[in-house]
Amino acid sequence: MIVWLNGTHGAGKTTTSALLPRLIPGSRVFDAEKVGETLMDITPGLPATDNFQHRPPWRSLVVETARRVLDYTGGTLIVPMTVLVEQYWREISSGLARHAIPVRHFVLHADKDTLRARIAGDTVLGPDSPFRLRHLAPYAEAARTWLHAEAEVVDTTHLTPAQAAARIARAVES
Repeated sequence: MIVWLNGTHGAGKTTTSALLPRLIPGSRVFDAEKVGETLMDITPGLPATDNFQHRPPWRSLVVETARRVLDYTGGTLIVPMTVLVEQYWREISSGLARHAIPVRHFVLHADKDTLRARIAGDTVLGPDSPFRLRHLAPYAEAARTWLHAEAEVVDTTHLTPAQAAARIARAVES
């Protein structure tokens, strides 16, 4: 099974995903961003884009990597990855379905003020990360038009990462 944690930057995907392996037996975290980094390291470079998700190989390689890891290890893969383009989510989820891999899709959501405060307080990427702030409006649009209808929404506005992880683990167990 795959437990996909979607949502915009600052919603708590990375922190929550780090807590889930202790709560979901036989699970491990697969950072699909590393697949994108691999594509960015190809030299000479691939056609320019501002987001590796716009490269079709990223989506199929995420599916194939997840499939191969699950074939090798079994259990559950936790994938903390923002996907805001509906077509890209459809490619990934249908690719996983073709391999009979069940997906529990969660969206970690927080209100705009909370997201801005979390981004501003981030000590790793620094305050007011332009990349992260640029994704707030596209996230709001995706949430309004398709994303929240396609997933189980976990509002993290007033939850700690441990509380969000516990809620997700309970949902996966049921």
